Amino acid sequence: MIRILVFALFVLALAAGFAWLADRPGELSIIWQGQRADMSLMVAATLVVSLIAAVMFTWWIVRVVWTSPHSIQRFFRARKRDRGYQALSTGLIAAGAGDAAGARKMLGRTKGLLSADQEPLIHLLEAQAAMIEGRYDDARKKFELMADDPETRELGLRGLYLEARRLGANEAARQYAERAAEKAPQLPWATEAALEYRSEAGDWDEALRLLGDGRSGSAEEKKAHARRRAVLLTARAAAKLDADPKGARDDAQHALKLDENFVPASLIAAKAYLREDNLRKAASILEKLWKATAHGDVAKLYVRARSGDSATDRLKRAEKLESIRPNNAEALYAIAEAALETRDFALARTKAEAAARLSPRKSAFLLLADIEDAETGDQGRIRHWMNQALKAPRDPAWTADGITAPEWRAISPVTGRLDAFEWKTPVSELQGPIEEGSADSVDEAIRTLPPLAIEAKPAVKIQPAETKEAEKPVVVAAVVEPAPVKEIIVAEKAKAKPEPVVAEEEERPFFGLPDDPGVKEGAAKRDGTSGFRLF
Repeated sequence: MIRILVFALFVLALAAGFAWLADRPGELSIIWQGQRADMSLMVAATLVVSLIAAVMFTWWIVRVVWTSPHSIQRFFRARKRDRGYQALSTGLIAAGAGDAAGARKMLGRTKGLLSADQEPLIHLLEAQAAMIEGRYDDARKKFELMADDPETRELGLRGLYLEARRLGANEAARQYAERAAEKAPQLPWATEAALEYRSEAGDWDEALRLLGDGRSGSAEEKKAHARRRAVLLTARAAAKLDADPKGARDDAQHALKLDENFVPASLIAAKAYLREDNLRKAASILEKLWKATAHGDVAKLYVRARSGDSATDRLKRAEKLESIRPNNAEALYAIAEAALETRDFALARTKAEAAARLSPRKSAFLLLADIEDAETGDQGRIRHWMNQALKAPRDPAWTADGITAPEWRAISPVTGRLDAFEWKTPVSELQGPIEEGSADSVDEAIRTLPPLAIEAKPAVKIQPAETKEAEKPVVVAAVVEPAPVKEIIVAEKAKAKPEPVVAEEEERPFFGLPDDPGVKEGAAKRDGTSGFRLF
């Protein structure tokens, strides 16, 4: 475009010059070697311009002829290079698609058209072809050559890192990732891998250094950076909680500034205050978090903040949680558990049933079984609640990659991923479908609860002596219930020819005959012998 503009300006200037000469006519005489030539000024100017044009054209012809071999060579070289790049592109596509034969064919064609020194991507194509064919040693050698070349260093290091991860050489993978992060901090994969390895080793200071300040980037990137920094600070606080409570508290408070509702950071900050005997600040942190999340771990720590508190004090704390978040399953469960410790069975049963209605889960039904064991000792009713617990979903827990942990952790023990643990209901351990709990199913479980068994003395009935065969006494065992009485009559008759006699039954009891082990165990419990306790 610029050349066209310059050419147009040159033509306009030349035309303006001729017009100027035409407006100012004159004569020009030239005497050369005794010859005189007279001409007008316009003719002379035309001759000069024509001579200059002829000289320029002649010079162009001479230059074209002189440089034509080089131009021809350059044309064919460019054509060859274009064909080589086309083969390289086709080979990389074939390698990405898993076509080993096509990648190897295009690699040979590329090597014939391009030089590896001229195009480093040939090493990448060769490494990819070797990996598809299963020649991993050759692929690693190519990646090492690429790692030594400044132009392909990052690409070679990533290939070596992936190969080390595939072989399970975690130490080598860590070194490659840290080398890449040091040479090119802008690479997300390198920073991520080095961060995970430092976190897995528990080197939280170095992990925070690798993470950086995160000032640049979009709003989403800044938010993700703040979350990661909060996770690393919380992990460092957890590591120093026992040895340095003040330092742990400072790190946890810093993490809460980045994410105010981060449950692990709040729990560690509260524990640090409790180690410093500052119950007021610890309670303030937990109450604030309870209002926002109603987390189960918060309720446990709040109720049992001081080890020297009595069961009544723990019950009062649990009731305070319910006043902050009414009609909450975690608060109801905490009250029921504390009420059981104070032997207030009516309150414990009421709150436990309400918690089971709001959030049917294993611990709620097991708590009802505990209440039944402590209050009545009725084995039928205990096993009824235990049966409900078997069908109920598991309690929420810190879960990552199918692994549950009693406490929050910064990284997954399976994949090493940072910030992998989530508070959620884990997958059930049972194989097959699990009955999901609901308010209707809990009401049905309460409605079908076996009635409380009251033992009655066995009545002995003796048959008349006039019978033809000698008969033994018939023992009648009666079970008295608040509902209509159900009786089980077990008759044993001794005959002259001993044969097994099947006793006639009016109706089977809930858990079997009187000689059932569970019934005997319940009778032993009522006789004053020791039973069992779930927790």
